[in-house]
Amino acid sequence: MIVNPYATSVDRKMRDLVLAALDSRYAVEVADTNAPGHASLLAAAAANEGTDGVATLGGDGTLNEAAAALSGSGIPLYPLPGGSQNVFAKLLGLPSEIVDSTARLLELSQLWPLRKVDLGRVNDRVFTFAAGVGLDASVVAKVDANPDRKARLKQWSYVQSGITVFLRSYALRKPRIVVEGDDQELPVSTVLVQNGESFTFAGTRPVTLCGNVELDSGSFSAALVKNGAPLRAGATALRIVGATAQTGGQNGTTQLGPLTGLKLRSVDDKPLPLQVDGDFAGRYLSVTFSIDPGALTVLAPPPTHRA
Repeated sequence: MIVNPYATSVDRKMRDLVLAALDSRYAVEVADTNAPGHASLLAAAAANEGTDGVATLGGDGTLNEAAAALSGSGIPLYPLPGGSQNVFAKLLGLPSEIVDSTARLLELSQLWPLRKVDLGRVNDRVFTFAAGVGLDASVVAKVDANPDRKARLKQWSYVQSGITVFLRSYALRKPRIVVEGDDQELPVSTVLVQNGESFTFAGTRPVTLCGNVELDSGSFSAALVKNGAPLRAGATALRIVGATAQTGGQNGTTQLGPLTGLKLRSVDDKPLPLQVDGDFAGRYLSVTFSIDPGALTVLAPPPTHRA
């Protein structure tokens, strides 16, 4: 079990209670992360030592790091919810409460088969459910810079930071991005890529920007905020950042997909901000998305969305 002790909903008491419960059925080794990237190193070490499975107790960022290390290994991953949203766990149909989720993990060896899901890739990073370039990535960078405020305000920290970022650096100087493909170039200001059925959640309510995509569809979809009237484009992007956008074609975006690849580049040689699974991932002059079908093995119930 890989634990991020700094995650939004994780404290020592909860960590010890989860460990005690799991130790009643499994032989558990627990390790706490102490820096960005540490969860990836711990997961890789566990895989090399022949562990039967890895659980993460933290947010989507901790899960992302473990998923990157376990990609292609066949070793199952289980996300215990310890973050502010726990989007990937919700997409897998797992409980969002820690007690219920721990109870499910205790049942897994008898009730659930292993399941293969896709991993998205963007430049040198993987993502489990979503990534973005533009306004949402700039907002994530601002929110990540103040983790105490993020833990206190949760979803509203993104709304407030979104308004600040938009007014200071987006309304007049928004990113200039070109989407390349099929012998045409499409100018946009924000690109949001979705690997699962939903882009994020507002509490328990799914925020779905794109259709034609599932965790095991072998493809991803993208929602584009086009260059145009600044206030209209900004309002659309802010609704998405604040997880208040409408679903489907009513959210003010242009949708592409299903896709297996997508290339973006900066128009004016200014590096573009990138976020993966809700964490800021740096700035790049060009960004390339792809998909690794069935790369990640998870412990989760079989999907119920199909007839």
